Amino acid sequence: MRRSNNIRAKIEMATVSEKLIAVNVLAFVLFFFFKTLAFLFNFEADFILEWLVFPKEPGEFLFKPWSIITYAFLHSGIWHLLSNMLILYFSGIYFLNYFSPKKLLNFYFLGGIFGALVYMASYNLFPAFQGTGRSYLIGASAAVMAILVGIATHIPHMRVRLILLGSIKLWWIAAFLVVLDVIQIPISNPGGHLAHLGGAGFGYLYAKQLGKGNNIAAGFEKLLDWVGSLFSSSSAQKKKSNLKTVHKKQTTGNTSPGYNTRARNKREEQEKIDAILDKISKSGYDSLTKQEKDYLFNAGKDN
Repeated sequence: MRRSNNIRAKIEMATVSEKLIAVNVLAFVLFFFFKTLAFLFNFEADFILEWLVFPKEPGEFLFKPWSIITYAFLHSGIWHLLSNMLILYFSGIYFLNYFSPKKLLNFYFLGGIFGALVYMASYNLFPAFQGTGRSYLIGASAAVMAILVGIATHIPHMRVRLILLGSIKLWWIAAFLVVLDVIQIPISNPGGHLAHLGGAGFGYLYAKQLGKGNNIAAGFEKLLDWVGSLFSSSSAQKKKSNLKTVHKKQTTGNTSPGYNTRARNKREEQEKIDAILDKISKSGYDSLTKQEKDYLFNAGKDN
């Protein structure tokens, strides 16, 4: 039981970018496990994928509106997944030094949404895509590019050290990937590269507006807060029920200084735990500092 609690606490203490990586990896493993079963038992598996990927046709999208979110958690292969998760992990480290976890979720989800809309608009407006038949968008690239370009816009001259390349500015990395997408549009996967550019464009615009004090995604952030509150309140109550409650016993037989000190320490410990739990219920687990998370984790292990 304690091992299970420790694993749960470690998951909760992970950064939001690490949690997004975990969700992407889990979705990849589950989907390809299902494809393996479909292959072994000789039945069709693509019908599930078709309900989760984003289509180019507006009419088809109306029948599966959730696909504008779910497509950004699916990948076509291991290298597709690996490249996106490496960029997400790398950019997430710098991003969370300057912005809150909520902002990272804004960039991820809205970058994915904006990239999908650019993809759909491109396939329905540009003559080059006429007569292409059915086409679908898959992958977290647009969402990841929004985060990378967003933080590169905010701290363009931050130098990062890369293997073989040495120390280079962050905006050089973002600019290289953007140019690479532009170059590859007429070569292969044009819809995917256009979606990447859509996500990158949103990341640039959002970061610029944040720098001016304008949160253009305030409405979406409130929606995320509402969704998060559905889980954080119950989670906080569960944590509170798992932690011991210290009651000051009314006794007359033991009034030694050592006893009073221990009682006072336990009372102060419980007050600190209650304050942390109240903070979780109001602002969510991610609002805690590292010290508060460590304190809550260690308090839970003592039970």
